[in-house]
Formats: sequence, structure tokens, C-alpha cells
Amino acid sequence: MSDSHLSKTRGMEFLQRAFASEQSCLVAKLRSSDRIIHNGDRGDVNEQFFIEVLRNYLPNRYTVHKATILDSDGQASDSIDVVVHDRQYTPTLLDSESHRYVPAEAVYAVFECKPKIDKAYLEYAGKKAESVRRLKRTSVPIPHAGGSYPAKPHFEIIAGILAIEADWKDGFSTSFENCHAALTGSNRLNCGLAVDGHAFDIFNPGGGYTYCKSENALVFFLFRLLNQLQSLGTVPAIDWNAYASQLSK
Repeated sequence: MSDSHLSKTRGMEFLQRAFASEQSCLVAKLRSSDRIIHNGDRGDVNEQFFIEVLRNYLPNRYTVHKATILDSDGQASDSIDVVVHDRQYTPTLLDSESHRYVPAEAVYAVFECKPKIDKAYLEYAGKKAESVRRLKRTSVPIPHAGGSYPAKPHFEIIAGILAIEADWKDGFSTSFENCHAALTGSNRLNCGLAVDGHAFDIFNPGGGYTYCKSENALVFFLFRLLNQLQSLGTVPAIDWNAYASQLSK
């Protein structure tokens, strides 16, 4: 075996071990929160663990917060555990200590954090996704030196669920698919991660399932999410006059 082939093999083995170690560390952190008595406090701690992981992997054009989403008609979403949103062109609004208010136009993805993924939590996460996707999003032309680019069409906001484990004995398989398939339209979930070693998404053209069941499920999920975020491009240019008009009424 050549030195270059050995180097490539050892490099891949190192990456696999490193990513597996990161996954096991996250599992340990999430499970350690079981010592917290109150469910709400435990949930807040686990949300922050997931937020930190996403911040570490996503490029600087994205930011990640717990947030409520607002639109130019004055409507608001439910409180969303994890929101991936634009940090380059769109400011957050009315920020408090640890909670952000994000314009609907700035949102790329939303996630619900739960202790496990099962039928009830899938449905709950789907309702949270619907509360965001139903909001109005504006889009205006973008000026440039030679004129202006047309207003950008809106993409579908990615929605998913993040948890410690999957509730089904066979992980994400037939039983899971039967529950997931019931979530349609604005309630549809595009992806999910159970950090004990399971990930799924429906990012491929045609919406077929892609699964990962391994000690590298975390990084598989993150890389697939990164690829999907890249495919969305940049968020639309927000119509700030639409927001201002609500204040003048």
C-alpha cells in the first residue's frame, strides 16, 4: 500500500473518530441534564447545547438563537427552540437577555428540541413549524450599479426536530415513516437528529428518505443541513416600509 493511500486512510479514520467523539460528548452533556429537576429548566439547557453545536459548524452568514418570529402584519410564531437565521442583512428585533425576535424574512430553518423523537413530538414539532411558515414574508428588488435585481422568490423554511434518542426500536424506519408521512404542507418536517446515532432528512429531489444510523450521525446531519442551506442561497431583501407601516397606524 502506498504512503499516500495510507495517509488518506488514516486521515479518514481520524476524522471519523473525532466526529464520533464529538457526538458521544454531546450525548453525555444532554443526558447529564437529567439531574435538573424542572422540565423547563432541563429543556433550556438542552436547547443551548444544540444551539452551540450549530453555531460551531455553520458559516458566519448564519446565526442561531432561541427566538420568536414576527412578520410585517404584526403576527408572531410560537416560541421556537432553535432558529437559524440571517446575520448579514437582517437585524433581530426587540432582543431580550436570551431570546430574540426575528423577522420572518430572515429565517432559514427552525428546530424543536425534545428528549426523544416519537409520534407525539413529531406532531408537536410540525405545529411549531407551521406557526412559522404561515407568517407573511416580504421581498423587494435589490438595487445594484446597473439597475436592480428582481425580488427574490421565497424558499420553504427548513423545519426539523432535535433529540437525544429515537423512540422506535428500529430507529428511523417503517414505523417512523408512517408517523412522519402524516405531517404535510406547512407541518412537514424536513429533517431530524437523535444524537444517540440516528438521523433522517428528505432533502433529496423527490422527497425520499435519507438515513444515517451510526456513531457519526451528528456530523452527517450537520453536513446534509449545510448542503441544503447552501441550496437556498440568500434570504430575500426585506421590505422595511411594510414593518414601518404597522407603527404608523
